[in-house]
Amino acid sequence: MMNMSNSSLVSYKKISPNKNSPRNHSIDTITIHCYVGQASVESAAGWFSRSDAECSCNYMIGTDGRIALIVDEKDRSWCSSSPSNDNRAITIECASDSTHPYAINDKVYSSLIKLCADICRRNNIKELKWRGDKSLIGQVDKQNMTVHRWFANKACPGDYIYNRLGKIVEEVNEMLGVEKTNGTQATAFKNLSEQDAVDKIMPLCVADMKRTGILASVTGAQFILESGYGKTVLAQNTNNCFGMKAYLSGNTWAGSTWDGTSIFTKPTQEQDTHGVSSTVVAAFRKYACVEDSIADHSAYLLGAMNGFKKRYAGLAECTDWEEAARIIKNGGYATDVEYVEKLRSIIDRFNLTEYDAGKETVAEKKWYLVRKTWVNVASQLGAFEKVDNAKKCADEHPGYTVYDDDGKIVYTSKNPDKKFPYEVKIDIDNLNIRTGPGTNYAKTGSMTGRGIFTIVEEASGEGSTSGWGRLLSGAGWISLDYAEKK
Repeated sequence: MMNMSNSSLVSYKKISPNKNSPRNHSIDTITIHCYVGQASVESAAGWFSRSDAECSCNYMIGTDGRIALIVDEKDRSWCSSSPSNDNRAITIECASDSTHPYAINDKVYSSLIKLCADICRRNNIKELKWRGDKSLIGQVDKQNMTVHRWFANKACPGDYIYNRLGKIVEEVNEMLGVEKTNGTQATAFKNLSEQDAVDKIMPLCVADMKRTGILASVTGAQFILESGYGKTVLAQNTNNCFGMKAYLSGNTWAGSTWDGTSIFTKPTQEQDTHGVSSTVVAAFRKYACVEDSIADHSAYLLGAMNGFKKRYAGLAECTDWEEAARIIKNGGYATDVEYVEKLRSIIDRFNLTEYDAGKETVAEKKWYLVRKTWVNVASQLGAFEKVDNAKKCADEHPGYTVYDDDGKIVYTSKNPDKKFPYEVKIDIDNLNIRTGPGTNYAKTGSMTGRGIFTIVEEASGEGSTSGWGRLLSGAGWISLDYAEKK
Protein backbone atom coordinates (compact mmCIF):
# COMPACT_ATOMS: atom_id res chain seq x y z
CA MET A 1 0.00 0.00 0.00
CA MET A 2 1.41 3.38 -0.99
CA ASN A 3 2.11 5.86 1.81
CA MET A 4 0.07 9.08 1.44
CA SER A 5 1.62 11.15 4.24
CA ASN A 6 4.27 13.87 4.21
CA SER A 7 6.98 14.61 6.74
CA SER A 8 5.98 16.38 9.97
CA LEU A 9 9.39 18.11 9.85
CA VAL A 10 8.11 20.50 7.17
CA SER A 11 7.87 24.15 8.21
CA TYR A 12 7.04 25.69 4.82
CA LYS A 13 4.85 24.49 1.96
CA LYS A 14 4.53 25.66 -1.63
CA ILE A 15 3.41 22.97 -4.06
CA SER A 16 4.98 23.02 -7.51
CA PRO A 17 2.91 22.46 -10.67
CA ASN A 18 5.87 20.49 -12.07
CA LYS A 19 4.83 16.98 -11.07
CA ASN A 20 2.89 13.88 -12.07
CA SER A 21 0.02 12.84 -9.80
CA PRO A 22 -0.01 10.21 -8.51
CA ARG A 23 3.39 8.50 -8.72
CA ASN A 24 3.20 5.06 -10.36
CA HIS A 25 5.53 3.19 -7.99
CA SER A 26 5.75 2.70 -4.26
CA ILE A 27 8.43 4.71 -2.45
CA ASP A 28 11.54 2.62 -1.88
CA THR A 29 14.42 4.97 -2.79
CA ILE A 30 15.90 8.31 -1.69
CA THR A 31 17.74 10.66 -4.06
CA ILE A 32 19.69 13.57 -2.56
CA HIS A 33 20.47 16.58 -4.75
CA CYS A 34 22.32 19.86 -4.23
CA TYR A 35 20.48 23.12 -4.96
CA VAL A 36 23.32 25.33 -6.17
CA GLY A 37 23.17 28.41 -3.98
CA GLN A 38 22.64 29.12 -0.28
CA ALA A 39 18.94 29.63 -0.82
CA SER A 40 16.05 29.96 1.62
CA VAL A 41 13.11 27.60 1.31
CA GLU A 42 10.99 30.53 0.16
CA SER A 43 13.25 31.50 -2.76
CA ALA A 44 13.82 27.91 -3.86
CA ALA A 45 10.11 27.11 -3.65
CA GLY A 46 9.44 30.21 -5.72
CA TRP A 47 11.68 28.86 -8.45
CA PHE A 48 10.15 25.38 -8.38
CA SER A 49 6.63 26.90 -8.54
CA ARG A 50 7.37 28.37 -11.98
CA SER A 51 6.05 26.17 -14.78
CA ASP A 52 8.91 27.27 -17.05
CA ALA A 53 11.44 25.89 -14.53
CA GLU A 54 10.32 22.40 -15.61
CA CYS A 55 11.75 20.88 -12.44
CA SER A 56 10.81 20.25 -8.82
CA CYS A 57 11.56 18.02 -5.82
CA ASN A 58 9.65 16.47 -2.97
CA TYR A 59 11.54 18.37 -0.27
CA MET A 60 13.85 21.40 -0.17
CA ILE A 61 16.19 22.07 2.76
CA GLY A 62 17.06 25.77 3.03
CA THR A 63 20.36 27.22 4.19
CA ASP A 64 18.92 27.73 7.71
CA GLY A 65 17.98 24.06 7.96
CA ARG A 66 14.23 24.53 7.49
CA ILE A 67 12.44 21.98 5.34
CA ALA A 68 9.90 22.83 2.63
CA LEU A 69 7.38 20.55 0.95
CA ILE A 70 7.49 21.17 -2.81
CA VAL A 71 5.76 18.03 -4.15
CA ASP A 72 3.60 15.72 -2.02
CA GLU A 73 5.14 12.31 -1.41
CA LYS A 74 2.19 10.67 -3.16
CA ASP A 75 3.25 12.48 -6.37
CA ARG A 76 6.29 12.17 -8.63
CA SER A 77 8.62 15.17 -8.71
CA TRP A 78 10.65 16.20 -11.76
CA CYS A 79 14.09 16.05 -10.28
CA SER A 80 16.45 13.30 -11.44
CA SER A 81 16.20 13.36 -15.27
CA SER A 82 14.68 9.89 -14.95
CA PRO A 83 10.90 9.38 -14.68
CA SER A 84 11.40 5.81 -13.46
CA ASN A 85 13.68 6.98 -10.63
CA ASP A 86 11.47 9.92 -9.65
CA ASN A 87 8.41 7.67 -9.53
CA ARG A 88 9.98 5.46 -6.86
CA ALA A 89 12.20 7.98 -5.04
CA ILE A 90 11.71 10.78 -2.56
CA THR A 91 13.88 13.58 -3.94
CA ILE A 92 15.57 16.08 -1.64
CA GLU A 93 17.27 19.33 -2.69
CA CYS A 94 19.84 20.80 -0.27
CA ALA A 95 20.99 24.42 -0.30
CA SER A 96 24.72 24.42 -1.05
CA ASP A 97 27.61 26.63 -2.04
CA SER A 98 27.56 27.75 -5.65
CA THR A 99 31.06 26.44 -6.45
CA HIS A 100 32.80 23.04 -6.31
CA PRO A 101 32.53 20.91 -4.18
CA TYR A 102 29.07 22.46 -3.44
CA ALA A 103 29.32 22.15 0.33
CA ILE A 104 26.27 22.21 2.59
CA ASN A 105 26.39 23.69 6.07
CA ASP A 106 25.85 21.87 9.38
CA LYS A 107 22.21 22.95 9.70
CA VAL A 108 21.35 21.56 6.28
CA TYR A 109 23.25 18.34 7.02
CA SER A 110 21.49 17.82 10.34
CA SER A 111 18.05 18.35 8.77
CA LEU A 112 18.96 16.00 5.91
CA ILE A 113 19.73 13.16 8.32
CA LYS A 114 16.50 13.67 10.25
CA LEU A 115 14.42 13.96 7.06
CA CYS A 116 15.90 10.79 5.53
CA ALA A 117 15.21 8.84 8.73
CA ASP A 118 11.63 10.15 8.82
CA ILE A 119 11.06 9.20 5.17
CA CYS A 120 12.36 5.69 5.84
CA ARG A 121 10.15 5.18 8.90
CA ARG A 122 6.94 6.29 7.20
CA ASN A 123 7.59 4.34 4.00
CA ASN A 124 8.67 1.10 5.68
CA ILE A 125 12.28 1.38 4.47
CA LYS A 126 13.98 -0.67 7.17
CA GLU A 127 17.54 0.29 6.24
CA LEU A 128 19.20 2.81 3.96
CA LYS A 129 21.78 1.20 1.64
CA TRP A 130 24.48 2.82 -0.50
CA ARG A 131 27.17 1.09 -2.56
CA GLY A 132 27.80 3.77 -5.18
CA ASP A 133 27.05 1.23 -7.90
CA LYS A 134 25.05 2.48 -10.90
CA SER A 135 24.40 -1.08 -12.06
CA LEU A 136 22.25 -1.66 -8.93
CA ILE A 137 19.60 0.94 -9.87
CA GLY A 138 16.23 -0.50 -8.87
CA GLN A 139 17.72 -3.37 -6.82
CA VAL A 140 16.61 -1.84 -3.55
CA ASP A 141 17.52 -4.89 -1.52
CA LYS A 142 21.15 -4.05 -2.32
CA GLN A 143 21.04 -0.25 -2.76
CA ASN A 144 18.14 2.12 -2.22
CA MET A 145 19.87 5.45 -2.77
CA THR A 146 20.48 6.92 -6.22
CA VAL A 147 22.15 10.08 -7.52
CA HIS A 148 21.22 12.49 -10.30
CA ARG A 149 24.63 12.10 -11.98
CA TRP A 150 23.68 8.54 -12.93
CA PHE A 151 20.85 9.81 -15.12
CA ALA A 152 22.27 13.06 -16.51
CA ASN A 153 25.58 14.57 -17.54
CA LYS A 154 26.05 16.62 -14.39
CA ALA A 155 27.85 16.37 -11.06
CA CYS A 156 24.80 16.26 -8.82
CA PRO A 157 24.98 16.01 -5.95
CA GLY A 158 28.25 17.91 -5.67
CA ASP A 159 31.29 16.08 -4.39
CA TYR A 160 30.80 17.39 -0.84
CA ILE A 161 27.56 15.43 -0.49
CA TYR A 162 28.54 12.61 -2.83
CA ASN A 163 31.68 11.73 -0.90
CA ARG A 164 29.66 11.65 2.34
CA LEU A 165 26.79 9.43 1.23
CA GLY A 166 28.27 6.47 3.09
CA LYS A 167 28.43 8.56 6.26
CA ILE A 168 24.88 9.84 5.70
CA VAL A 169 23.64 6.25 5.41
CA GLU A 170 25.45 5.30 8.60
CA GLU A 171 23.91 8.18 10.58
CA VAL A 172 20.40 7.60 9.20
CA ASN A 173 20.58 3.89 9.99
CA GLU A 174 21.73 4.70 13.52
CA MET A 175 18.55 6.79 13.95
CA LEU A 176 16.52 3.88 12.54
CA GLY A 177 18.06 1.51 15.06
CA VAL A 178 19.75 -0.64 12.44
CA GLU A 179 22.32 -2.91 14.03
CA LYS A 180 25.73 -1.89 12.76
CA THR A 181 27.96 -4.57 11.24
CA ASN A 182 31.63 -3.80 11.68
CA GLY A 183 32.95 -6.01 8.89
CA THR A 184 36.49 -7.39 8.95
CA GLN A 185 38.93 -5.39 11.06
CA ALA A 186 42.63 -5.28 10.13
CA THR A 187 43.45 -6.05 13.76
CA ALA A 188 42.33 -9.62 12.95
CA PHE A 189 45.51 -9.99 10.83
CA LYS A 190 47.88 -8.90 13.58
CA ASN A 191 48.91 -12.33 14.85
CA LEU A 192 48.34 -14.40 11.70
CA SER A 193 51.10 -16.12 9.76
CA GLU A 194 51.62 -14.88 6.21
CA GLN A 195 49.81 -17.89 4.72
CA ASP A 196 46.92 -17.57 7.17
CA ALA A 197 46.65 -13.88 6.31
CA VAL A 198 46.52 -14.74 2.60
CA ASP A 199 43.79 -17.29 3.28
CA LYS A 200 41.75 -14.60 5.03
CA ILE A 201 42.47 -11.83 2.50
CA MET A 202 41.76 -13.62 -0.78
CA PRO A 203 38.04 -14.44 -0.32
CA LEU A 204 37.48 -10.70 0.20
CA CYS A 205 39.35 -10.01 -3.04
CA VAL A 206 37.36 -12.64 -4.94
CA ALA A 207 34.10 -11.05 -3.77
CA ASP A 208 35.40 -7.69 -4.98
CA MET A 209 36.42 -9.18 -8.35
CA LYS A 210 32.92 -10.52 -8.93
CA ARG A 211 31.55 -7.04 -8.30
CA THR A 212 34.13 -4.92 -10.14
CA GLY A 213 35.98 -7.16 -12.61
CA ILE A 214 39.42 -6.34 -11.15
CA LEU A 215 41.46 -9.55 -10.85
CA ALA A 216 41.55 -10.94 -7.32
CA SER A 217 45.23 -11.86 -7.74
CA VAL A 218 46.17 -8.22 -8.37
CA THR A 219 43.98 -6.82 -5.57
CA GLY A 220 45.35 -9.45 -3.17
CA ALA A 221 48.99 -8.79 -4.14
CA GLN A 222 48.49 -5.04 -3.73
CA PHE A 223 46.82 -5.62 -0.36
CA ILE A 224 49.77 -7.72 0.82
CA LEU A 225 52.43 -5.38 -0.57
CA GLU A 226 50.85 -2.14 0.63
CA SER A 227 49.77 -3.35 4.08
CA GLY A 228 52.34 -6.00 4.96
CA TYR A 229 49.64 -8.70 5.19
CA GLY A 230 47.37 -6.21 6.97
CA LYS A 231 49.91 -5.51 9.72
CA THR A 232 51.30 -2.05 8.94
CA VAL A 233 50.65 0.83 11.32
CA LEU A 234 48.33 2.38 8.73
CA ALA A 235 46.29 -0.81 8.26
CA GLN A 236 46.05 -1.58 11.97
CA ASN A 237 44.93 1.95 12.88
CA THR A 238 42.71 2.79 9.92
CA ASN A 239 41.79 -0.43 8.02
CA ASN A 240 43.49 1.31 5.08
CA CYS A 241 45.24 -1.59 3.38
CA PHE A 242 46.27 0.12 0.11
CA GLY A 243 47.89 3.32 1.27
CA MET A 244 44.96 5.36 -0.06
CA LYS A 245 45.67 9.02 0.62
CA ALA A 246 42.94 11.39 1.69
CA TYR A 247 43.16 13.35 -1.54
CA LEU A 248 44.44 11.80 -4.75
CA SER A 249 45.34 14.31 -7.48
CA GLY A 250 42.01 16.05 -7.04
CA ASN A 251 40.17 12.91 -8.12
CA THR A 252 36.72 11.87 -6.98
CA TRP A 253 35.05 8.70 -8.14
CA ALA A 254 31.80 6.80 -8.00
CA GLY A 255 31.42 4.26 -5.24
CA SER A 256 33.85 5.73 -2.70
CA THR A 257 33.31 4.18 0.73
CA TRP A 258 35.36 6.80 2.56
CA ASP A 259 33.24 9.13 4.70
CA GLY A 260 35.13 12.16 3.43
CA THR A 261 36.43 13.33 6.80
CA SER A 262 38.27 10.56 8.70
CA ILE A 263 42.04 10.82 8.20
CA PHE A 264 45.29 9.52 9.71
CA THR A 265 48.54 11.44 9.27
CA LYS A 266 51.92 9.70 9.11
CA PRO A 267 55.34 9.91 7.41
CA THR A 268 55.70 7.86 4.23
CA GLN A 269 58.38 7.07 1.65
CA GLU A 270 57.91 8.35 -1.90
CA GLN A 271 60.03 7.81 -5.02
CA ASP A 272 60.43 10.25 -7.88
CA THR A 273 60.53 9.15 -11.53
CA HIS A 274 64.26 8.40 -11.16
CA GLY A 275 63.73 6.09 -8.21
CA VAL A 276 65.12 8.53 -5.61
CA SER A 277 63.33 8.13 -2.25
CA SER A 278 62.35 10.83 0.21
CA THR A 279 60.18 11.02 3.34
CA VAL A 280 57.01 13.13 3.30
CA VAL A 281 54.13 13.54 5.76
CA ALA A 282 50.79 12.57 4.20
CA ALA A 283 47.13 12.27 5.22
CA PHE A 284 45.53 8.86 4.67
CA ARG A 285 41.93 7.65 4.69
CA LYS A 286 40.35 5.80 7.61
CA TYR A 287 37.75 3.11 6.91
CA ALA A 288 35.16 1.33 9.02
CA CYS A 289 36.36 -2.07 7.86
CA VAL A 290 38.73 -3.86 5.49
CA GLU A 291 35.90 -4.51 3.02
CA ASP A 292 35.41 -0.73 2.68
CA SER A 293 39.13 -0.31 2.04
CA ILE A 294 39.05 -2.88 -0.76
CA ALA A 295 35.88 -1.39 -2.26
CA ASP A 296 37.25 2.18 -2.24
CA HIS A 297 40.54 1.06 -3.77
CA SER A 298 38.72 -0.71 -6.62
CA ALA A 299 36.31 2.18 -7.11
CA TYR A 300 39.31 4.52 -7.44
CA LEU A 301 41.02 2.31 -10.02
CA LEU A 302 37.83 2.13 -12.08
CA GLY A 303 36.80 5.78 -11.79
CA ALA A 304 39.87 8.02 -11.36
CA MET A 305 40.34 10.46 -14.21
CA ASN A 306 43.39 11.95 -15.92
CA GLY A 307 41.91 14.96 -17.67
CA PHE A 308 39.08 13.64 -19.83
CA LYS A 309 40.32 10.03 -19.87
CA LYS A 310 40.13 7.21 -17.33
CA ARG A 311 43.47 6.95 -15.52
CA TYR A 312 43.34 3.14 -15.48
CA ALA A 313 41.26 2.49 -18.60
CA GLY A 314 40.71 -1.16 -19.50
CA LEU A 315 41.47 -2.55 -16.05
CA ALA A 316 38.09 -4.23 -15.46
CA GLU A 317 38.37 -6.09 -18.75
CA CYS A 318 41.85 -7.53 -18.05
CA THR A 319 42.17 -11.30 -17.77
CA ASP A 320 45.98 -11.25 -17.42
CA TRP A 321 47.37 -10.13 -14.09
CA GLU A 322 50.55 -8.63 -15.58
CA GLU A 323 48.61 -6.46 -18.00
CA ALA A 324 46.41 -5.29 -15.12
CA ALA A 325 49.44 -4.53 -12.95
CA ARG A 326 51.06 -2.46 -15.70
CA ILE A 327 47.87 -0.47 -16.24
CA ILE A 328 47.90 0.34 -12.53
CA LYS A 329 51.60 1.24 -12.46
CA ASN A 330 51.53 3.26 -15.69
CA GLY A 331 48.42 5.12 -14.57
CA GLY A 332 50.45 6.64 -11.74
CA TYR A 333 49.24 4.55 -8.80
CA ALA A 334 52.74 3.77 -7.50
CA THR A 335 56.03 5.66 -7.62
CA ASP A 336 58.09 2.51 -6.96
CA VAL A 337 59.88 1.60 -10.22
CA GLU A 338 59.90 -2.07 -9.14
CA TYR A 339 56.18 -2.15 -8.33
CA VAL A 340 55.13 -4.69 -10.98
CA GLU A 341 58.00 -7.03 -10.11
CA LYS A 342 57.07 -6.89 -6.43
CA LEU A 343 53.50 -7.86 -7.29
CA ARG A 344 54.84 -10.69 -9.45
CA SER A 345 56.84 -12.10 -6.52
CA ILE A 346 53.75 -12.17 -4.28
CA ILE A 347 51.46 -13.63 -6.94
CA ASP A 348 53.95 -16.38 -7.78
CA ARG A 349 54.76 -17.20 -4.16
CA PHE A 350 51.13 -17.78 -3.15
CA ASN A 351 49.82 -18.87 -6.58
CA LEU A 352 47.22 -16.11 -6.41
CA THR A 353 46.11 -16.52 -10.03
CA GLU A 354 44.10 -19.56 -8.95
CA TYR A 355 41.68 -17.08 -7.36
CA ASP A 356 41.06 -15.44 -10.77
CA ALA A 357 39.20 -18.48 -12.10
CA GLY A 358 35.83 -17.09 -11.01
CA LYS A 359 36.19 -13.85 -12.98
CA GLU A 360 33.25 -13.06 -15.19
CA THR A 361 33.01 -10.46 -17.91
CA VAL A 362 31.92 -7.21 -16.29
CA ALA A 363 29.84 -4.90 -18.42
CA GLU A 364 28.46 -1.72 -16.92
CA LYS A 365 24.76 -1.34 -17.55
CA LYS A 366 24.15 1.31 -20.19
CA TRP A 367 21.22 3.67 -20.26
CA TYR A 368 19.65 5.25 -23.29
CA LEU A 369 18.17 8.69 -22.69
CA VAL A 370 15.46 10.29 -24.84
CA ARG A 371 15.76 14.09 -24.97
CA LYS A 372 15.27 16.99 -27.34
CA THR A 373 18.94 17.90 -26.92
CA TRP A 374 21.66 16.56 -24.65
CA VAL A 375 21.94 19.79 -22.64
CA ASN A 376 18.16 20.15 -22.16
CA VAL A 377 17.89 17.76 -19.24
CA ALA A 378 14.35 18.89 -18.44
CA SER A 379 13.15 17.66 -21.85
CA GLN A 380 14.05 14.05 -21.08
CA LEU A 381 11.16 11.65 -21.68
CA GLY A 382 12.80 8.60 -20.14
CA ALA A 383 15.86 6.44 -19.50
CA PHE A 384 15.77 2.97 -21.06
CA GLU A 385 17.94 -0.12 -20.63
CA LYS A 386 17.05 -1.37 -24.13
CA VAL A 387 17.94 0.86 -27.07
CA ASP A 388 14.95 -0.39 -29.11
CA ASN A 389 12.58 0.89 -26.43
CA ALA A 390 14.36 4.26 -26.45
CA LYS A 391 14.10 4.46 -30.27
CA LYS A 392 10.40 3.66 -30.11
CA CYS A 393 9.88 6.44 -27.57
CA ALA A 394 11.81 8.91 -29.76
CA ASP A 395 9.79 7.96 -32.85
CA GLU A 396 6.59 8.64 -30.93
CA HIS A 397 7.86 12.15 -30.17
CA PRO A 398 9.24 13.81 -33.35
CA GLY A 399 12.21 16.03 -32.66
CA TYR A 400 13.61 13.84 -29.90
CA THR A 401 16.97 12.08 -29.95
CA VAL A 402 18.33 8.98 -28.22
CA TYR A 403 21.65 9.51 -26.39
CA ASP A 404 23.78 7.00 -24.51
CA ASP A 405 24.77 7.91 -20.97
CA ASP A 406 28.03 9.46 -22.25
CA GLY A 407 26.04 11.94 -24.35
CA LYS A 408 26.70 10.35 -27.74
CA ILE A 409 23.86 10.34 -30.27
CA VAL A 410 22.53 6.82 -30.84
CA TYR A 411 19.39 7.59 -32.84
CA THR A 412 17.40 10.59 -34.04
CA SER A 413 13.63 10.36 -34.40
CA LYS A 414 12.02 10.55 -37.80
CA ASN A 415 11.18 14.24 -38.10
CA PRO A 416 10.54 16.04 -41.40
CA ASP A 417 11.69 19.30 -39.84
CA LYS A 418 15.01 17.85 -38.61
CA LYS A 419 17.93 20.12 -39.45
CA PHE A 420 20.73 18.03 -38.00
CA PRO A 421 23.35 17.06 -38.83
CA TYR A 422 24.79 19.86 -40.98
CA GLU A 423 28.28 21.00 -41.96
CA VAL A 424 30.05 24.26 -41.19
CA LYS A 425 33.24 25.80 -42.53
CA ILE A 426 35.75 27.34 -40.10
CA ASP A 427 38.39 29.76 -41.40
CA ILE A 428 40.34 30.48 -38.21
CA ASP A 429 43.08 28.45 -36.57
CA ASN A 430 42.28 28.99 -32.91
CA LEU A 431 38.57 28.34 -32.37
CA ASN A 432 38.32 26.87 -28.88
CA ILE A 433 36.34 23.70 -28.20
CA ARG A 434 34.48 23.77 -24.89
CA THR A 435 32.91 21.08 -22.73
CA GLY A 436 29.47 22.71 -22.99
CA PRO A 437 27.54 25.43 -24.85
CA GLY A 438 28.95 28.64 -23.42
CA THR A 439 32.04 30.48 -22.30
CA ASN A 440 31.05 29.53 -18.76
CA TYR A 441 32.04 25.96 -19.66
CA ALA A 442 35.68 24.87 -19.51
CA LYS A 443 37.91 24.71 -22.57
CA THR A 444 38.84 21.16 -23.52
CA GLY A 445 42.36 22.27 -24.44
CA SER A 446 41.79 21.55 -28.14
CA MET A 447 41.00 23.83 -31.09
CA THR A 448 39.32 23.05 -34.38
CA GLY A 449 41.79 24.54 -36.82
CA ARG A 450 40.55 25.35 -40.32
CA GLY A 451 38.25 22.93 -42.16
CA ILE A 452 34.78 21.44 -42.48
CA PHE A 453 33.04 20.16 -39.35
CA THR A 454 29.69 18.48 -38.69
CA ILE A 455 27.25 19.91 -36.16
CA VAL A 456 24.73 17.54 -34.56
CA GLU A 457 23.09 19.83 -32.00
CA GLU A 458 22.64 23.52 -31.24
CA ALA A 459 22.16 25.36 -27.96
CA SER A 460 22.18 28.95 -26.77
CA GLY A 461 24.78 29.98 -24.23
CA GLU A 462 27.04 32.71 -22.92
CA GLY A 463 29.58 34.32 -25.23
CA SER A 464 28.00 33.60 -28.62
CA THR A 465 25.37 35.55 -30.53
CA SER A 466 24.66 32.77 -33.04
CA GLY A 467 24.62 30.02 -30.43
CA TRP A 468 26.80 26.96 -29.91
CA GLY A 469 27.19 23.81 -31.99
CA ARG A 470 28.03 20.31 -30.79
CA LEU A 471 30.63 18.50 -32.89
CA LEU A 472 29.86 15.08 -34.35
CA SER A 473 33.27 13.84 -33.19
CA GLY A 474 32.23 14.24 -29.56
CA ALA A 475 35.12 16.66 -28.95
CA GLY A 476 32.78 19.30 -27.51
CA TRP A 477 31.05 22.57 -28.46
CA ILE A 478 32.11 25.51 -30.65
CA SER A 479 30.77 29.03 -31.05
CA LEU A 480 28.76 29.33 -34.28
CA ASP A 481 29.78 33.00 -34.52
CA TYR A 482 32.92 31.76 -36.27
CA ALA A 483 31.33 29.04 -38.39
CA GLU A 484 29.79 29.39 -41.86
CA LYS A 485 26.98 26.97 -42.57
CA LYS A 486 27.47 25.07 -45.86
